[in-house]
Amino acid sequence: MTVRHGREFLAIPGPTTVPDTVLNAMHQPARDIYAGEMIDLTIRTLARLKDVFLTTGDVYIYASNGHGAWEAALTNTLSRGDRVLVLESGRFARGWGEMAEKLGVTMDVVPCAHEDAVNPAAVEAHLRTVAPDFYRAILVVQIDTATGVVNDIRALRDAIDRAGASALFCVDTIASLGCMEYRMDAWGVDVTVAGSQKGLMTPPGLAFCAAGPKAKAARRNADLVTPYWDWEFRDGGEHYQKYCGTMPEHLMFALDRALDLLFAEGLDATWQRHAILAEAVHAAVECWSQGGALSFNVTDPAARADSVTLVRLRDDISAAPILEYAREMCGVVLGIAIGELSGRGFRIAHMGHVNAPAILGALGVIEAALTALAIPHGKGGVDAAIGVIAARVPATPSRVQQAAE
Repeated sequence: MTVRHGREFLAIPGPTTVPDTVLNAMHQPARDIYAGEMIDLTIRTLARLKDVFLTTGDVYIYASNGHGAWEAALTNTLSRGDRVLVLESGRFARGWGEMAEKLGVTMDVVPCAHEDAVNPAAVEAHLRTVAPDFYRAILVVQIDTATGVVNDIRALRDAIDRAGASALFCVDTIASLGCMEYRMDAWGVDVTVAGSQKGLMTPPGLAFCAAGPKAKAARRNADLVTPYWDWEFRDGGEHYQKYCGTMPEHLMFALDRALDLLFAEGLDATWQRHAILAEAVHAAVECWSQGGALSFNVTDPAARADSVTLVRLRDDISAAPILEYAREMCGVVLGIAIGELSGRGFRIAHMGHVNAPAILGALGVIEAALTALAIPHGKGGVDAAIGVIAARVPATPSRVQQAAE
């Protein structure tokens, strides 16, 4: 007997649930990429992406996943023999640096435990041991999808400035853009990369690179650049140059509609929604952890991401039965732990097209799984999450009075 029949709920950190209206936007015929309508779509999308990144810099769209945006950032700004500094906080910043190594760049790392955010003081101390121009770029993620850690980008920028480093500051927002506050220009970021399949509520297949003036200047001397990723080619006047070939029309139709949804809600409201739902998830996990079998990966509450939470399990407990119960018995797909944490927990995504019933439903299924599998846990995790939402989204006095009557 199962209760999974119905629409399966996706609670993994990418691809996330795509709104029906975004899916429907793709159900139209292909268009002439040289005609005004499609040119207008490109111009409109590039302008609106600037508003999402909060930058006056140039934005580039690639038919790729987020790794393509990594490569675009690296090849347009670096040369063989350059050195980059990776600020480790999980899997993905180091992965970005490893890509740079394959391109002929040397990588150094400021190491960090998987449960911690990058320490700005450690970054400053490291940079003070080298010449100001020793590194050509500094690579970091705002949220590491593998660990659920969020890094303080403003504090890291301040640390770089105090150390007097001249390196480009490059930030991966693949798991954070559209989910939490990000201000590229105000925070002094030179290059930002992102993808379509998480907070931007669009199917996988589009990646974005936003480049500020310092990064554009670096492009003039970069010798790693190749035709497909080249910003200068994409700055050309012909429409096809914006994509280095055929426009990925149907993904662009989807992104256009997703941006409609994002701006209709408003960036501030979107950030607040994610913060509230994250707090609800964290309240549930805190309650469950009292049983001693599971815990947060991220020990510092301030370093827990608003888009994804990694739940760690005791060494003698496997995550597989929990994941299987949630999927096969209840129709909820949870995220596996990846990288060095593989098999040691599970991830709960709370990003993109997500609301209170989606989160409470996922938490309810997890609590049911823990109960059915006799995994020790504190009771009342869902109640704790409900309490957070009720407190953070209070009813108006008039509605309270109406309910009383």
